[in-house]
Amino acid sequence: MMKGVRLKMGKKAYSNLLVFFFSFLPLLLLCSCCPCKGVKSDGAETNGLFVFGSSLVDNGNNNFVKNSTSRADYLPYGIDFPFGPTGRFSNGKNVIDQLGELLKLPSFIPPFNNPSTKGDKILYGVNFASGGSGILDDTGSISGSVINLRQQIKNYEKVTLPQLAHQLGCGSTQSLITSGILSEYLFVIGTGGNDYLLNYFVSNSTASKTSLEAFTANLTIALSRKLKKLHSLGARKFVLISIYPIGCIPAVRTAFHIGQDCILVLNQAASLFNSHLKSLVDVIKPQMPGSNLVYVNSYKIIHDIIDDPNPRGFNDTTNACCEVSQIKEGGNGILCKRGGNTCGDRKSHVFFDGLHPTEAVNVMIANIAYASSLSIETYPINVKELAKL
Repeated sequence: MMKGVRLKMGKKAYSNLLVFFFSFLPLLLLCSCCPCKGVKSDGAETNGLFVFGSSLVDNGNNNFVKNSTSRADYLPYGIDFPFGPTGRFSNGKNVIDQLGELLKLPSFIPPFNNPSTKGDKILYGVNFASGGSGILDDTGSISGSVINLRQQIKNYEKVTLPQLAHQLGCGSTQSLITSGILSEYLFVIGTGGNDYLLNYFVSNSTASKTSLEAFTANLTIALSRKLKKLHSLGARKFVLISIYPIGCIPAVRTAFHIGQDCILVLNQAASLFNSHLKSLVDVIKPQMPGSNLVYVNSYKIIHDIIDDPNPRGFNDTTNACCEVSQIKEGGNGILCKRGGNTCGDRKSHVFFDGLHPTEAVNVMIANIAYASSLSIETYPINVKELAKL
């Protein structure tokens, strides 16, 4: 008799357990599939920006790189920036700052190397870019220590992703990658110019022994591998910024003792790479499922200003606005002299130092990248449309 009672009670308990399990199964599945919290700030058009590249998008990482000679953490850099000199290679905002504002992000994107870039500060993205770096590992070695693109991506993978997963309660990096949250960030890559200026066209470089066409093809292949790596780490929306007209920068004009003309061979190199970069948008998309890419033709934007400056609000297209540190004085002929003078009207100059644009140019590039309807400027869509996808 007692044995039968036990059996009946066991069946009832088992039945109750089944009811409990299947009642909560949908909730359990939901928690296991989508464990991460949301990110997007009120009104923002994207979760945030992850930025990779060179000094044109660096916002202070080199400040913390020992033995780097490519730094902008002193006046007159930042003379027009709200927080003064921060390591941005301009008098004010760079392209990333303006893009962030247009996308209505709540704050400037913090540099990865800054020790304070942790906790909730990484929720809206991180900037990994390093002045003097390039696509190739050895590019920029003449500028002292730099963070090459491979290491920038590794910093994203090994440090930022685990921290972000923790902040969002994802449980693991893999859970964050598979959650789809990273597909709502924009991954901005602005690099390539230094691979020519500080690598291919350096007289003792091994790269200079190959043809320009072969070097550019290899450079494009190297970049495509890194884009695929980012894709494997959750990236889905890419913004690829072209190389500027490097043959027109003041440092080059000064070195070759020319006035108004640009160095044709340097601009041809930039144009060749940019042609490959634009083609890559269509070529690599089928190889990265779920991805969307935008090509920003900053070469054309700057060249248009140089060709016809006055209607665009500029009147000096050849000279650096700041007093450049001279090679004969121990400088590099590119960066501003520490504490040096600047031009009277910084908004009218294209270049702030021997290489980098003024805030006025950076704002123009970002505005066009964000909203242009011309495929010759942004291809195949603009950044605003990319953010909506």
